[in-house]
Amino acid sequence: MSQPEPARADQPRLPEVDGVITAAEVEATVEAIAAHQLPDGNIPWVPGGHTDPWNLVEAAMALDVGGRHREAERAYQWLRSTQRPDGGWFAYYVGNDVKDPTRDTNVACYVANGVLHHYLSTGDDGFLAELWPVVESAIDFALAHQNETGEIAWRADDPADGALLTGSSSIHASLRCAIVLAEHLGQERPDWELSLGSLAHAIQHRPHVFLDKERWAMDWYYPILGGALRGIAAYERVTRGWPTFVVPGRGVRCVSDRPWITAAETCELVLTLDAVGCRDQALTLFEWVQFLRHEDGGYWTGSNFEDEAFHESGERYPEEQPTWNSAAVVLAAHALGGSGLTSGFFRGEGLPIGLDRDEVLAAEFALLRDPGDD
Repeated sequence: MSQPEPARADQPRLPEVDGVITAAEVEATVEAIAAHQLPDGNIPWVPGGHTDPWNLVEAAMALDVGGRHREAERAYQWLRSTQRPDGGWFAYYVGNDVKDPTRDTNVACYVANGVLHHYLSTGDDGFLAELWPVVESAIDFALAHQNETGEIAWRADDPADGALLTGSSSIHASLRCAIVLAEHLGQERPDWELSLGSLAHAIQHRPHVFLDKERWAMDWYYPILGGALRGIAAYERVTRGWPTFVVPGRGVRCVSDRPWITAAETCELVLTLDAVGCRDQALTLFEWVQFLRHEDGGYWTGSNFEDEAFHESGERYPEEQPTWNSAAVVLAAHALGGSGLTSGFFRGEGLPIGLDRDEVLAAEFALLRDPGDD
């Protein structure tokens, strides 16, 4: 499999989307994220608020898009310093204190996406060598909780609680990134490729193995965003969910039965649409979400409105501008109007697609064979 060569430009070109957001405005959003970073590299949601590892990686990726590579590396060093011996992290921290001891497998795996994104942004081989053990341990931590039917339990501390389609779909993307890193370093992990194929099959063909979270927009688009669905299956899924979750002129509902439009869900759908070639729809949604922009460059979480009057009314809900929320806007802008290797990151450019069902079965059979039979 061909590997993307890392970018080595000292100063990236900031993305801009004609008629929607300028490079200067993207830079202001990146600065708004950087302003909340703590001296040890931690990036909380809001000043004095909590941190979760998944959203910290999202913020770090936005920093790299904006050329703030030193700050991004500090964020990954914070993750390195707080990783548990089993390879995971706790769900939420305030500073370095644990706020929520849940151990989410998806939260752990997202470091692989961030490390690959940073390496493609900087070409820093030393960083990659230093963070590889963190990635390897995090992926192994999650895969220890993969079921025989392919899905991955979302809680390592309580695997019986089930598997989430959104979480497993995100892990699918993380596994693809981790496999690229492993092969680049000469650390091939065929067991990861087998797990990736089994996970993709579960996402594509076994909806019954996941907890029912259909009211959440993320369960609608994450199987596509995570790379498990492409082609006709992806287009059909977008079409089915569009009337339920997309509010014309505003964006994407967080949940289907409440009037909550959020910047993050809208921008993740932008990335999803871009990944399957629906650029016009992606641009339209990205233009809609700009009503949530604050003059300092940050983005409000979302808007709460009454369905029948959303053009005339709408209250920001909640009243905060989380770093990860603004990061989603930066990453969407980069996908639509950026340049370089990372502009295609969420399209899965250069990432493995995993084994198909027959290849998974053949690999499983090979693992069971007695070497003496050869």
